[in-house]
Amino acid sequence: MGDILFFEAVERYFRTLGHRGRTVMFQLPLSMTMLLVTLLTTFLHPALEWSGPFLYSLAVHLVLLAACALVPWERLPRPAVLIIPVLDCLAIGLSREAGDQYLAVLGFLLVFPVVWLSVGKHPSGVVLAVLATILSAVLPPVILGTGFTSASFIRIALLPVILGAIALTTHAVANAISRQRRLLEDQDTEVRKLLTASEHREQLLGTVMDTVSVGVCALDAQGRTILVNHRLSSQLVNPLSDLPAADQYRIPVYGTDREHPLPPDLHPRTRAARGEAFTDELIWIGTGTGQRAYSATCRLIKDSDGPHSGAVLAFTDVTALVEALSAKDQFVASVSHELRTPLTSILGYLALALDEGPLDAEMDHYLTVAKRNAERLLNLVGDLLTVAAGALTVDPRPADLAEVAAQSVEAAKPKAKAGGVFLSLETDSPATGRFDPDRLGQALDNLISNAIKYTPDGGTVTVRVSTAGNQLRCEVSDTGVGMTEEELAQAFTRFFRAASSHSSTIPGAGLGLAITRSIVENHRGNITLFSSMGEGTTAAITLPGADTEALSLAPR
Repeated sequence: MGDILFFEAVERYFRTLGHRGRTVMFQLPLSMTMLLVTLLTTFLHPALEWSGPFLYSLAVHLVLLAACALVPWERLPRPAVLIIPVLDCLAIGLSREAGDQYLAVLGFLLVFPVVWLSVGKHPSGVVLAVLATILSAVLPPVILGTGFTSASFIRIALLPVILGAIALTTHAVANAISRQRRLLEDQDTEVRKLLTASEHREQLLGTVMDTVSVGVCALDAQGRTILVNHRLSSQLVNPLSDLPAADQYRIPVYGTDREHPLPPDLHPRTRAARGEAFTDELIWIGTGTGQRAYSATCRLIKDSDGPHSGAVLAFTDVTALVEALSAKDQFVASVSHELRTPLTSILGYLALALDEGPLDAEMDHYLTVAKRNAERLLNLVGDLLTVAAGALTVDPRPADLAEVAAQSVEAAKPKAKAGGVFLSLETDSPATGRFDPDRLGQALDNLISNAIKYTPDGGTVTVRVSTAGNQLRCEVSDTGVGMTEEELAQAFTRFFRAASSHSSTIPGAGLGLAITRSIVENHRGNITLFSSMGEGTTAAITLPGADTEALSLAPR
């Protein structure tokens, strides 16, 4: 590991040098080796006499080193510097030829200039290295006049082959290393870009998470917290933190009743950890005056192969909304109670006035209209009180749904006739069961009234009662204006009215369907709506049948 770091440090330093400095660095190993060989030879063979040509060859080496340092190579063409290793080959050949038999090893120094010539990108460097080695074997005997011997010819034949192989190998290895370095540099650049982009995305995510007014918590597949935004950590970190198993549920988290703590298996964190998704479920956290309401939502993080790898929990503080709704219901209930007493008195005096002997037709008409509108207002007040109470009291007893439907149809016929709507009842046999006929009658009255109001002149409204297995079923179908998918989704919302009711001035407060659903659900039944724009609407009520066990119908 230390050697790798050393070479990396040398490479970084080498890259900081200019063209002239790099040329000196290439030449320096040969010059230092030549000096070392000369000193060792002198030390090991003191009696050796140095010839003049050998000393001249050493001077050539010194001149070449000086040229590397002094020539402004950066101003010359890049290939110009290759003259140095070519002359190095010639200088080595001269030193070997002029030296004693003890200095024949100087031929090995040809490796330095051969490597220098071969490390370039182009194969021409290998050819030049081979030519330089041939010159190092051919020219020195000619220059020094020593002539050629059989050993010289062998050297001329073998030296280019050996050093050519070294040059070719060096060229291949150097280019492979260069390609690998470029690849690593490109990968390093790409990784740095990805890291920078990841850091920016992380900063963006952190900013977004801390900006939103919703507490967010991300869990891994084992239910451990991996991400919490500032709002959650400042408000809900305790109820959702990674507490020990024995302490995790000591912090009070309550259901909608605000009184009974949620069992561990219904805790939002536990449900998210076991891969259960849910939306807008109301929980209360804390006790006393500091108790807060939160809407909890969970979405699963799924792997590409299907299983979930975690979950994201979102907690929205809805305390103000819940308190506002509660205050609204209290206000509506209070106002409705205050209105009921004078309305009852008005209806009583109107009834007395109508019963007082014969009245002229105009006065009778005026009083009848006043009574009808007072009754409508009293019914609206009753609906408001029902909605404000949030629960309905039902009195289940044996009854016939077909008979209840017949009574509602009979009561609605005058209104249907006045609107030009044909109203009919379809039932084959009694549909007996255990339910509150008064409340079911109220629900059917609402459905039939709605169907008549939204059906134009000439349309039809059909009430069907049937049994299916152990269930009772009642459908109210019309050929009216229908509803859009968006309107269907909000049809059971209190005070919601479809766009067609506003445009056609159809009377109503938007409470009928909400009350009807409450009645049906308190009978452990369900109600569904099917509608298409311009084709009409069908409301279907399904209730437990006659053979079912007596139901516990406590208000919900």
